[in-house]
Amino acid sequence: MNYYLISSFLIYLYVFIKQRKLLLSLQQNFYNENNRYIKWGFGKIGRLFSIFDLIMFLGNIIVYFYQTDFLLYFNLWYLLLIVFYLEKRHKEQVKIPLKVTSRLKRLIVTIGVVYFIPIVVYYFTSNLYVYYICLSFLVFIHFFVIYLANIINRPIEAYVFHYYKSKAMKKLVDMKYIEVIGITGSYGKTSSKNILRDILSVKYNTFATPKNYNTQYGLILSINNYLDKFEDFFIAEMGAFKKGRIKLLCDFVHPKYGILTNIGTAHLETFGSQENIQKGKFELIESLPKDGLGILNLDDPWQSSYQLKNDCPILWIGIDNKKADLFAHNIKMNSSGMTFDVTFKSISKTHTFHTKLLGNANIYNILAGIAFGWHLGMSMKELEQGVQKITPITHRLELKNRVNDTIIDDAYNSNPIGSKMALDVLNLMEGLRIVVTPGMIELGSKQYDYNKEFGKQISEVADYVILVGEEQTKPILEGLKEAGYSDEKIQVINDVVKAFQIIETLKRKDIHTYILLENDLPDIYNE
Repeated sequence: MNYYLISSFLIYLYVFIKQRKLLLSLQQNFYNENNRYIKWGFGKIGRLFSIFDLIMFLGNIIVYFYQTDFLLYFNLWYLLLIVFYLEKRHKEQVKIPLKVTSRLKRLIVTIGVVYFIPIVVYYFTSNLYVYYICLSFLVFIHFFVIYLANIINRPIEAYVFHYYKSKAMKKLVDMKYIEVIGITGSYGKTSSKNILRDILSVKYNTFATPKNYNTQYGLILSINNYLDKFEDFFIAEMGAFKKGRIKLLCDFVHPKYGILTNIGTAHLETFGSQENIQKGKFELIESLPKDGLGILNLDDPWQSSYQLKNDCPILWIGIDNKKADLFAHNIKMNSSGMTFDVTFKSISKTHTFHTKLLGNANIYNILAGIAFGWHLGMSMKELEQGVQKITPITHRLELKNRVNDTIIDDAYNSNPIGSKMALDVLNLMEGLRIVVTPGMIELGSKQYDYNKEFGKQISEVADYVILVGEEQTKPILEGLKEAGYSDEKIQVINDVVKAFQIIETLKRKDIHTYILLENDLPDIYNE
């Protein structure tokens, strides 16, 4: 009987250790929102099934027919697998660790209930062979066990969600004096949010959603746990994967003001078309009241061509288009930051601003913050002070100076325009220039073409290129080769950690090295 207890203990321990990666994937895929977890799983057969688990399942079926004594082999097999997975886990470089939330704990309990089924089967059959066949089958289809547990928990999660949403809505109703500013766009949302917060905080008490809390769950968490009654403004970052989601968020927090950063190709696959992205992002502006304010980018054709369906006042910003209400010009950029002039068209005045940030996209984000502060009545001195105090945003063209090199960290969720801007920043640097990238994702049918074009753009700037992920970087490699880039200057690896080992061999003592980290894909995209 001790052998049976040991066997059961080992197999459940094995499942507990093994499931961490799949739970991390489920979490990073927003608990299968839009079937993201399922799509990820069917991307590779190895994510759905393990050859080790298949061997044990088939072995148990054979044992059933021959009625042989198998427990010793069973125990040794799972003991070896436990050691193998623990060693593998120890070596893994996890970028975003598994968050042990209350929701995850509830999910693990449900998974445990599913794995209790073989024990029930044994209780009624008293057949150990059947018990082990059922147990090894569940281990074999563990990907689907997690999927099933997630479905089972939906009513519970809906109840929990409704409870905390109601609590957040009541808190907002009790804080009617706090005005809500919504920020959305295909990219630049987090940067724009942090920039606006820094500018407004010169004069007002301002709270912005932390990190990239831009879903309904994120807003609920932000309101319930962080929003303070002494705030003047609540800046709500709003993200979406498809039409209707921004409207859902607006109906929840009721923004009076809105900023649309840019309309690009991010999440093109889930939106379905560029037109759907345009309509989805404008849900914020069309939710604003008549006494509110929307801030739009006149240089973005997807914004300037849109016919608004409400009467909310609009302030236009721009760089290229001088018809904008506020436009930036005389932009000067170096490794320490940027200086630029802003002309306020309605008062025919121009003021100079200084920032530590880099890149034209940040000029647009700062312009939006200036426009909003100006609308509220902030003085030019206060606006200049606010722009100057803006701190570089983590993983968004963030300069990290080290002893022998400088890292340009632009690791957060790249897109075609953002990646081109990052290369423009790298091109400003005088020294050895190295690009490390896995490419861009979630761009639908245009993903291959965008990454291929990115390869051509890299060829004009970089001295060396390190591509992370042999399969997903094929279009970048093709673009580099079409541009005539030397094969000797290209390295293709599957582990980003190796990139820094390679960089050490490329450095030269007579020149400073600049390393652009462009996009750092979540662990679920690791090859």
